[in-house]
Amino acid sequence: MIRWREGIVEERLREWRGAVELAVTIDSQRVPALAYPDLTGEPVPGDRVLLNTNALDLGLGTGGYALVVAIPDRLPPDPVFQGHVVKGRYGPLQTVVLAVDEEASPTRPIMERASHLGGMPVVTADLHSALPAILAGIHADRPSAQVAYLMTDGGALPAGFSRNLDGLADHLVGTITTGQSWGGNLESITVHSGLLAAKHVLGADIAIVAQGPGNLGTGTIWGFSGIAVGEAVNAAGTLEGRPVGSLRLSDADPRPRHRGLSHHSFTAYH
Repeated sequence: MIRWREGIVEERLREWRGAVELAVTIDSQRVPALAYPDLTGEPVPGDRVLLNTNALDLGLGTGGYALVVAIPDRLPPDPVFQGHVVKGRYGPLQTVVLAVDEEASPTRPIMERASHLGGMPVVTADLHSALPAILAGIHADRPSAQVAYLMTDGGALPAGFSRNLDGLADHLVGTITTGQSWGGNLESITVHSGLLAAKHVLGADIAIVAQGPGNLGTGTIWGFSGIAVGEAVNAAGTLEGRPVGSLRLSDADPRPRHRGLSHHSFTAYH
């Protein structure tokens, strides 16, 4: 279900790699909105925009924006498809990307030969917000380490939603968006192929695997998108990597299930 609204762009507030934050007026009310120019084209003040207001109306903490679906009076030019892999499949905004291992990719020969990780450490985390801390810890110990980030599809699907990635870009050899997520330096269909690309295409010494921002949870033991890190641990082990599960620990979280060792970490790795 979608709540649809029309609005007028009043102001471009800030932008980062892959996204633009806007002030948009809907029925005389000024609201925050977010556009992904790769999908919609570049919005400018005065544009009429078609919006999905679900997240705004629900008051979501991480992603409480009205999302720009289209600039109907000024559609972007048709893109030239380089690949044929579709992400966000069979939704109205499905996007076409070039996967790192598909036939048209220049890295296809490398990926055809890649079969293992050769013991490469793979650090997993259940929250996107752990990425800066893990990266800082790695570089504190090994300043010259070449680190790749694999963004899984449990949270935000567009990599452009993450301001962390924009700020950390110079400290990573690249971002690989896996599964239905998209917008990284490389695109992969699975975590397995993403890990192989990190090692053999990007030349990473270490990979970090975590979902994008805006995780999904119901407060039940198994109803949390971050427990998919358990599957990433299995993928790393299958490919002869060295999985390292980072733990979610807190003495301040008011929720008992996250006090000390979070049940998310226990559930994912137990």
